[in-house]
Amino acid sequence: MENSKKMNWYTLALMAFSTVWGFGNVLNGFVYFNGIQVIFSWILMFAFYFVPYALMVGELGSAFKNSGGGVSSWIHETIGPKFAYYAGWTYWACHVTYIASKGSGGLKALSWMAFQNGTTYDKLPTLGVQLATLAVLLFFCWVASRGLNPLKKLATVAGTSMFVMSILYILMMFAAPVINPNAGYVSMEFNAKTLIPNFNMGYFTSLSILVFAVGGCEKISPYVNKVKDPSKGFPRGMIALAVMVMVCAILGTIAMGLMFDPMVINESDASFQSYVSNGSYWAFQKLGEYYGVGNALLVIYALCNAIGQFSTLVLSIDAPLRMLLDNEDARQFIPSKLLKKNKYGAYINGIWMVVVLSGSIILIQSLVPGAAAVLTQLNKLNSVTMPLRYLWVFVAYIALRKAYEKFNPEYRFVKNNTLALIAGAWCFFVTAFCSIFGMYVKGDMASTLLNIITPFVLTALGLILPVIKKNEKTEQ
Repeated sequence: MENSKKMNWYTLALMAFSTVWGFGNVLNGFVYFNGIQVIFSWILMFAFYFVPYALMVGELGSAFKNSGGGVSSWIHETIGPKFAYYAGWTYWACHVTYIASKGSGGLKALSWMAFQNGTTYDKLPTLGVQLATLAVLLFFCWVASRGLNPLKKLATVAGTSMFVMSILYILMMFAAPVINPNAGYVSMEFNAKTLIPNFNMGYFTSLSILVFAVGGCEKISPYVNKVKDPSKGFPRGMIALAVMVMVCAILGTIAMGLMFDPMVINESDASFQSYVSNGSYWAFQKLGEYYGVGNALLVIYALCNAIGQFSTLVLSIDAPLRMLLDNEDARQFIPSKLLKKNKYGAYINGIWMVVVLSGSIILIQSLVPGAAAVLTQLNKLNSVTMPLRYLWVFVAYIALRKAYEKFNPEYRFVKNNTLALIAGAWCFFVTAFCSIFGMYVKGDMASTLLNIITPFVLTALGLILPVIKKNEKTEQ
């Protein structure tokens, strides 16, 4: 009877798919990896990184099925409370850059809705755009400080609609040449020359984009033991997830290959930045032209994206901060001033910390020449910082398998302990390698420095807070 209430493996796979995958991942892969050449890299990334990563998450979730704190809980159980604090801090700190990008992304979406082109927004003075972005940040921080989260429910709606739009794009794009054969599609050749990438410095410094795209499946760890027969059901679900993501990545890439010529994308830095900034909107604009519906699909996509960007901004200000500061085990390392709540129950000083750190990134980018360049810079910065939180997943997994006798998960990724440790170390290495190499941006020292300094400052702040807390205790 109890088993009848549990979900099937394919339900888990669909749930995970809508959480992990998004249309922007297809665009970024296509733009950063020279069009359809990204297919080769996607296959390698899925086979040697994403599949083992997802299955390790399954084992961790199974071992700590009663722990609701995710990665921090896993680290707390396997290593100890101080490292659990560092894991929680990393998860929160990664969202500082993410928050800075959501305001810009939301304004970009609103601009496409209003003007139905990318040039109007991109030609605006960078200082004005960044001041508007800062105003958006301050407004939503105020919303969070009042305990108001009006866009939370819309986040689910926007996320679902974006997922539907992503699938719809692939289906409609493959049908377009049949319905409208004379629309002027880009011709593609599938051979070793067009599919095998050049393994140069630019290739390795862009890999963080793919790691960022496939990461985050630890969010579904609480559902491991809610699956029928977890030892078989969960790996089936994760393999099905990997297959669905890989199919969507490959078919989405081919669909984009019919629309966009990589030579045009890469003809100049300005062209590349414009495609990073506007490519997803152009995709739906072209799709609408192929079907004779004008900009209708573009406007729908822009609306969904605007709601998604702003609702994610609210959630990213509020949720990670609460996960860190509500954690009783982490509180012993956090200064009491950061734990202060206002009358609405919001961590007011924590929100101010978000304002200072995310606001600093926004203001620094006032010096960047052009709004498209700002979005490109934020895209790369997120690909460097966000994967740093995945490192703790692999640390937790290695610690779990080292304490083999202590924990007894219902599901195991692999039975051989040595092989499990090698897999955990491999995924840790791939994540660290891609993040570190991703910090370098060819010909752009300002972006390179921002990619290096931001994680360094956030890490240093995380190390300083326990020292402040220790001095606080000494003075009492």
